[in-house]
Amino acid sequence: MISKKIKKGQLLVAKPSGMCDFSFNRSIILLADNNQDGTVGFILNKPLKYTLHDLVPDINADFTIYNGGPVEQENLYFIHNIPDIITNSIEISNGIYWGNNFEMTKILINKGTVKKDNIRFFLGYTGWDTNQLEDEIESNSWIAIENQYKKEIISKEATNFWKEKLKDLGGEYLLWANAPENPLWN
Repeated sequence: MISKKIKKGQLLVAKPSGMCDFSFNRSIILLADNNQDGTVGFILNKPLKYTLHDLVPDINADFTIYNGGPVEQENLYFIHNIPDIITNSIEISNGIYWGNNFEMTKILINKGTVKKDNIRFFLGYTGWDTNQLEDEIESNSWIAIENQYKKEIISKEATNFWKEKLKDLGGEYLLWANAPENPLWN
């Protein structure tokens, strides 16, 4: 389950004691790309209070927008699981695809062809320079695991996702799974 080698399509689980940055606290990140220049991912479990219609008024859909990460938060990104409908996208892995023609995607959403379980939108992304993520894993900030959900990760409920992953990891992580986000609340 836990992996030492980083590859796109994996999930990163923020370790409880290693994250001081609020944007990554209790985060689950889908790695969308990993190459010689670095790594890109999207935080899956940080919904924002915006809907897609709030940000793009000509889209008639209330899809939740997620905080994808601290990089380029003025840009909207999306992943999906319908490459036969949103064609020419970049395959991440396990039937998950990244982006494509946003204008065509808007039309497909407004027609009802693309549904909430098919697509997830993010403001910003998470990025690491070459070897930076490996260094953070080595310093116990992250746990890299396989994406057992495959393409269904897009419709995965965000609320207790981090806690669920810690319980799956078991051992020392069980204690952290039930700890309050703010230790002063204990």
